[in-house]
Amino acid sequence: MANAASGMAVHDDCKLKFLELKAKRTHRFIVFKIEEKQKQVTVEKLGEPSETYESFAASLPAEECRYAVYDFEFLTEGNVPKSRIFFIAWSPDTARVRNKMIYASSKDRFKRELDGIQIELQATDPTEMALEVLQSRAN
Repeated sequence: MANAASGMAVHDDCKLKFLELKAKRTHRFIVFKIEEKQKQVTVEKLGEPSETYESFAASLPAEECRYAVYDFEFLTEGNVPKSRIFFIAWSPDTARVRNKMIYASSKDRFKRELDGIQIELQATDPTEMALEVLQSRAN
């Protein structure tokens, strides 16, 4: 397990599942959670390749922070299929201040563990990570 600057370790499963998403496309998305008692980041949910963006957005809790990685597939203007791996720092306004602080202080170190992230988004409500936002950032 890697040790994070904030004192949060990163469970090996986080890196393994991310590599599966990146290399094998076995997951559409991964939601990560900080387990405060164990002081580590763990995998909370894996999305099947067939799952929609809506099911991904619905898997983020309304009142708690999370990290997430989403494999966004799209067509370029020339109809060429492409994909971008998004890192999303989900920090809803309704989350507790302590929760937001822990996630904010651990984010950069955790993100460095996931080699291959192409675009980062910070979202405090669902509109900041709407499908249209991903589309505009991916191009």
